Amino acid sequence: MIQTKSLSFVLTLLTLWLVSASASASLPDFRDLVKETSPAVVNISTVQHSQPSMRRYGLPDDVPEIFRHFFGAPMPRGQQEQSSLGSGFIVSRDGYILTNNHVIQDADEILVRLNDRRELSATLIGADPSSDLALLKVEAEDLPTVELGDSDRLEVGEWVVAIGSPFGFDYSVTAGIVSALGRSLPRENYVPFIQTDVAINPGNSGGPLFNLDGEVVGINSQIYTRSGGFMGVSFAIPINVAMDVADQLKERGKVSRGWLGVVIQEVNKDLAESFGLDKAAGALVAQVMPGSPAEDAGLQNGDIITHFNGKPIHLSSDLPHQVGRVKPGSDAKVRIVRNGKRKNITVEIGVLPDGDDVELASGSGPQEQSSNRLGVVVAELTDSQRNRYGDGVVIKQVQGGAAAQAGMINGDIITMLNSEAIRSVEDFRRAVSDLPKNRSVPVRIVRRGSAMFLPLQVTD
Repeated sequence: MIQTKSLSFVLTLLTLWLVSASASASLPDFRDLVKETSPAVVNISTVQHSQPSMRRYGLPDDVPEIFRHFFGAPMPRGQQEQSSLGSGFIVSRDGYILTNNHVIQDADEILVRLNDRRELSATLIGADPSSDLALLKVEAEDLPTVELGDSDRLEVGEWVVAIGSPFGFDYSVTAGIVSALGRSLPRENYVPFIQTDVAINPGNSGGPLFNLDGEVVGINSQIYTRSGGFMGVSFAIPINVAMDVADQLKERGKVSRGWLGVVIQEVNKDLAESFGLDKAAGALVAQVMPGSPAEDAGLQNGDIITHFNGKPIHLSSDLPHQVGRVKPGSDAKVRIVRNGKRKNITVEIGVLPDGDDVELASGSGPQEQSSNRLGVVVAELTDSQRNRYGDGVVIKQVQGGAAAQAGMINGDIITMLNSEAIRSVEDFRRAVSDLPKNRSVPVRIVRRGSAMFLPLQVTD
């Protein structure tokens, strides 16, 4: 009996050891990767001899001192030095270094500390705020460099490693997995971010994200946090996007992106139904910009872009990523759904302009017309409104009913209803009378200068 219990105990220990050994064998060993790649990772610090711009804190430069305190912005004390800390990595043996734009923004001096403790002064070759990337250059030769990977081949669940200087602790190593690809973030339209659960903190910005082959697949850029520290979600710029930006900065000192010239919105379930789609997918063209490549190619308001250069558009946020990476002047193949029918269009991509201010719409005009079926009172556009926004009618009052349920408000300009162009109050009255019952139809409006589609359903 005792021998049986002893044998059982030994077998249990052996089983636990085998399970532990198997689990250990399945986990990656990062030691060689870190030894081989660390020499090409650098620490970046900056110096500002004057008061930094308050715009980096989301404030105007002339904000009163008391509000600077509440927002954590530095108080004005004459000429004083400010420093920031970040990371970067060497991409060429003659001293080109990639980092984030926000690491070196507003800097008067940029200092780079190498793995061998040398400190070198760096020159800013160029910066691109839209992708949060900056290219630096130090005067040195035969520097260690990273090996670049292919971020397009990344897969969710893949192990990745970050090396950087969180909180100033040089060459800290953290590891995790890719948790999502192609993430879009607010105000970041041209970067399909890599989402990971790698611990990234202040100071990691600009540092490399490696795959298990020791190749750089991303540049650590942002974290999601409610406390200022790591919360389990971090974002990296894909290296393929970064190197395209770096090459342009090196060659021309600025970045040119492809431009299609459309205002788009998400296709939700109700809009998909109103357009007769089987599922909610694609980018709905709410507005074609005048004089744009889209207008020249024949794209129309209400078209739904489902593919761009052969790649599917699942979410509307997928489209800017892909258009922005196309070289201006190149042709792109666009597949759309128009009035329930699929169509292929070739577009010559233009150069993304710096920006364009859009004036707000105001609800005024003569010849008011009531439409009890939708529950709105509409009026003809003034000449000024027509010059700004084209044809349509303006909503003077939402009285309830289908219009209110669709989300329409006073001042909205209706330009299209159930795929019919609205040029006047008479066009609107006729289109409303022809609306089907108990079925969603799309209505295009312009609100405060921005075009959008809403699903509308009339029940009577």
